[in-house]
Amino acid sequence: MARFIDELKRTHTCGELRLDDADSEVVLMGWVQRQRDRGGVVFVDLRDREGVTQVTFDKSVEEAAFEVGQRLRSEYVVAVRGRVRDRGDQRNDKIPTGAVEVIALEAEILNEAEPPTFPIQAEVNATEETRLAKRYLDLRRPTLQKNLRVRAKAYYETRNHFAENGFLEVETPYLVKYTPGGARNFLVPSRFHSGNFYALAESPQLFKQLLMIAGYDRYMQIVRCFRDEDLRGDRQPEFTQIDVEMSFVTQDDVFAICEGLIFRLWKNVLGVDLSERYPDGTFPRLRFAESMEKYGNDKPDLRFGLPHVDLTALVVEHGGAGIGMLEPLAAKFKDGTYRLDLPEEIVKAMRVPAEHALSRKQVDELEAYVKTMGAKGLGRAKVGDDGAWTQSPFAKQVTDEARAAINAAVGAEPGDLILLMFGEEQMVHTCMANLRVHLGKKLAMIPEVGTEGDDYNFLWVVDPPLFERGDEPGSWVAAHHLFTRPHDECVELIESDPGKVLCYRYDLVLNGVEVAGGSIRLHDSEVQSKVFRAIGLSDEEAQEKFSFLLDALRHGAPPHGGIAFGFDRLVMLMTDTESLRDVLAFPKTARGNDLMTGAPGAVDARQLADLKIQSTAKK
Repeated sequence: MARFIDELKRTHTCGELRLDDADSEVVLMGWVQRQRDRGGVVFVDLRDREGVTQVTFDKSVEEAAFEVGQRLRSEYVVAVRGRVRDRGDQRNDKIPTGAVEVIALEAEILNEAEPPTFPIQAEVNATEETRLAKRYLDLRRPTLQKNLRVRAKAYYETRNHFAENGFLEVETPYLVKYTPGGARNFLVPSRFHSGNFYALAESPQLFKQLLMIAGYDRYMQIVRCFRDEDLRGDRQPEFTQIDVEMSFVTQDDVFAICEGLIFRLWKNVLGVDLSERYPDGTFPRLRFAESMEKYGNDKPDLRFGLPHVDLTALVVEHGGAGIGMLEPLAAKFKDGTYRLDLPEEIVKAMRVPAEHALSRKQVDELEAYVKTMGAKGLGRAKVGDDGAWTQSPFAKQVTDEARAAINAAVGAEPGDLILLMFGEEQMVHTCMANLRVHLGKKLAMIPEVGTEGDDYNFLWVVDPPLFERGDEPGSWVAAHHLFTRPHDECVELIESDPGKVLCYRYDLVLNGVEVAGGSIRLHDSEVQSKVFRAIGLSDEEAQEKFSFLLDALRHGAPPHGGIAFGFDRLVMLMTDTESLRDVLAFPKTARGNDLMTGAPGAVDARQLADLKIQSTAKK
């Protein structure tokens, strides 16, 4: 080994050699992808993170090297000195190095290897559990190596973008004081302060605001965050954010710096120029209320149609439209007190164009789908040539006037299918939003992501409510967090009518996935106190929980705002993968386990005693 590592240094990677290198002498090191023994000649595909090069061990050229080649097996670690040769008619156009091969003059096995649990190739049949348990093998696969290379390049471009725009990178603590109002925290017991706990920071939110108050003007950090939540494909207990905060800015200023980052990442990492789709360098904006009304959520995928139409007011106007199940809804508002901005129950419809014909069986399957999300059912009506409804349980109930009004509201044409849902507002929004995406996929209306700017639909969702209803009747909670600035014209409504208060919070959406979210912060301690009182938090409780922030706000806080990108999710979309686990080096399972190391695991009784904690684990 000393001969190669000490004397013969690697000259090229396994993905680097081309025809211009023919006749030169090189030294390669890597893993054996495949070995093929043809008698007097052994062919080996040698792999490293940059690619694959064919190495030929020819007995007639160098017998000692040939003998080493015969011993090679899959995943052996090998060093080779050889001469580059044009492969002529035997070129392999499927790989970048396929025009050449290396004729081995000297070779050494640096380490042998057991047969791998699964083949090291782009696609494997092994279960995800097997791959996670042998993650060091899984990470050798070109698919994951490509993803992590994209991630590393995105790190580099992100840091450069913010540095070039005057941002300071500042680290904030991981071990913090628990504060209410966000996701569930992981707790860490303190050995020095028995019975007390740190929380692992779910975000640097309060600290980055304190940095603005301290006069640092522009802050960024690529930071690890922690949340003790139920997991899924796009959520992990530990994750990475691009965290940003700026002083003396408006919402537009925050958007501009973020749009610049996205344009740079897509151009320099993916080679995609977004300026053709967004020539003015900005992304479109959609108000939260319109997003909920048309798409049922605040992260709509606008690459396809199927918008929703809210029929609640129309149904009330027509006294229930003659449909028995809707008459109680209309009766609630017979005195004219109906409020479109805050209905308890709503009616929504979605038009499926005639060109996407669905059979009765397929519509029944759609109803079964929404029932899994809590819906009681899914109304349907096929529109005939004269506007009449067929294949509908409401065909004989609905009045002619209401039917004509509904057809007009949804823009129905002959042959179209109208899907309707009635019920509690949030349930209808959720079910119809998911149904829209489900249909978009089922009917092949959503284009696949490629290498063109038009494949990426970016959108800012803006002007959401500051508060949402709490679990207790008449109670309110912060819709996002407690430190978001309300619109100036809404400040007087905070205590009198919280449901009408809009705020400067915003989300950046890409192809129906939220990739960033932030807000302009509250820098006025008096308005901050009003927000606390609106959610039932007394001045004393607010001081106890947020004393350091409230004190800081009284010491000259500048107007400021920021945003956080879900970096893992962003890379997931950049690499067109479906799981965060495909863009993380060492992820957890859906139950938070590390199958490779065995975490979480039991600890020694002495460690628990030091922390004054008694084990409850079963022996």
